[in-house]
Amino acid sequence: MKKSILFIVFFSLSAIMFGQVYEIGVSLGGTNYVGDVGRTNYIYPNQLAGNAFFKYNYNPRIAFKGTLSYLPIKGNDKNADTDFRRNRGLNFTNTIGEIALGMEFNFYEYDISSENKTWTPYILIELAAFNYSYIREQTTAGEDLFDKKTSFAIPIGLGFKSKLSGNFAFSIESKFRYTFEDDLDYLTEDNLNYNIEGNSNDWYMFTGVSLIYTFGRPACYTQGF
Repeated sequence: MKKSILFIVFFSLSAIMFGQVYEIGVSLGGTNYVGDVGRTNYIYPNQLAGNAFFKYNYNPRIAFKGTLSYLPIKGNDKNADTDFRRNRGLNFTNTIGEIALGMEFNFYEYDISSENKTWTPYILIELAAFNYSYIREQTTAGEDLFDKKTSFAIPIGLGFKSKLSGNFAFSIESKFRYTFEDDLDYLTEDNLNYNIEGNSNDWYMFTGVSLIYTFGRPACYTQGF
């Protein structure tokens, strides 16, 4: 009896460890920002960016995802759609490094080892920690003293993924990150260049295409959802 129980436990653990499908991939695309400088378009990629990710497919509808991203951003009032910003003439560049953990929810069942479940639109919900430069202090002579800061964002996204060939698939995705910061563009009420139209927290976005490699044995999915 004891041996039978041990066998069942071992078999169950083996199914969990080796019976699932995993994915690794890289994305290439562009970023844009919405805040107090430049354009206010939520999808307007203008800086080359990318990421690498790992996914665990819990079942045909749910996948858990971890992502490391390199996300440069910039803004220029010359490209703005308001006279106030164009006349002000400010611009900036910044670089965001991000780590995100989250979940993809597939609208249809997705399993590239199956003949009829090889594509689906999906939504993505994540929590992200990101690092960026900000103006720690501005001297009376107008010199900016920069430092690094780590904060959090709530990214949501939409995408579409489909099998390419064999173990390879692709996806097209747009992510929208709402931050709890208002100084990604270096404009705050605390620096001497304060001249802001509105004063809300900044957003940054990524839109790109991913190449995905799937590995592991054919899926033995957990039921649910």
